[in-house]
Amino acid sequence: MNALLAMVPRNCPVCGAPPGQGKVYFERAINPAQLNDFSFASRKVPEFMCYRMVQCSRCAVVFAAEAPEAQSIYRAYDEAAFDSTAEALAAAQTYCAALQPYLQALPDRRAVLEIGTGTGVFLEQLSVLGFQTLVGIEPSHSAIAAASAQARPWIRHGIFHGSDFADQSFSLICCFMTLEHVPDPLELVKQCHRLLAPRGQLALVVHNYNAPVNRILGKRSPIVDIEHLQLFHPESLSYLLRTQGFSDIEVVSLKNRYRAAYWLRLLPLPERLKHSLLGMAAKLHCSDAILSLNAGNILGVATKAGPAEICT
Repeated sequence: MNALLAMVPRNCPVCGAPPGQGKVYFERAINPAQLNDFSFASRKVPEFMCYRMVQCSRCAVVFAAEAPEAQSIYRAYDEAAFDSTAEALAAAQTYCAALQPYLQALPDRRAVLEIGTGTGVFLEQLSVLGFQTLVGIEPSHSAIAAASAQARPWIRHGIFHGSDFADQSFSLICCFMTLEHVPDPLELVKQCHRLLAPRGQLALVVHNYNAPVNRILGKRSPIVDIEHLQLFHPESLSYLLRTQGFSDIEVVSLKNRYRAAYWLRLLPLPERLKHSLLGMAAKLHCSDAILSLNAGNILGVATKAGPAEICT
């Protein structure tokens, strides 16, 4: 974990503007004693740690003005623990339902790529919908170990590199709650555009830092996270997609469905009070009740133009 404390400076990872041109959004808040096996795990209990985050004056992305080197970050994800199988399934069901209106416009269901696939449970949902070739990229050994026997053959361990795939290989690429975590989101979106077939779609789910719940909670919001190298809102996400050649861009709010116990884990409360509430929920047999809430997340779906559209 010591390598995570060695910082290198960053410009805006979307438009390249230097941090000095923006304004500080969050001051650095990192306690090395809090770093553990779950610090880079998905759907963890919030630690409310972050790098020095700056709001870009040009594209409005909030980004870490300094962060660990990419290899140190990748190693942290590789070694991270995993304990959120139930939440992964709930998220996959939410994303699948939200994507349904868009899937009808795909050119085909030949192949799909999910970047940051976790246990591959979302790919299982898409297999039922007729997608033929399913590929997931996941850096965490623990998440892959928790995958089902059906999904595991679809998952490649490691980091997404566009050079691993041929042009126009996929009709759908998905990246859910991962774009904030990658050192170079611009390159990721650029490569996704290259890998998509004409009229193929890129689907992204990210936190909306400008959502009311996140503005109210401030530094006690779950978006304050040492994993997050950048944060978006609808306009900045649209800007990123538009600059990389995507069209028909639509960004909508997303309601997440999770167990009551998970929602309680996210509350910015003292640990003793939080444990008391979790214990009370267990006694009342409502820990597993499913609640649908708007937690400040957004879904962006964009299309790669077809040949005729490019010519015009």
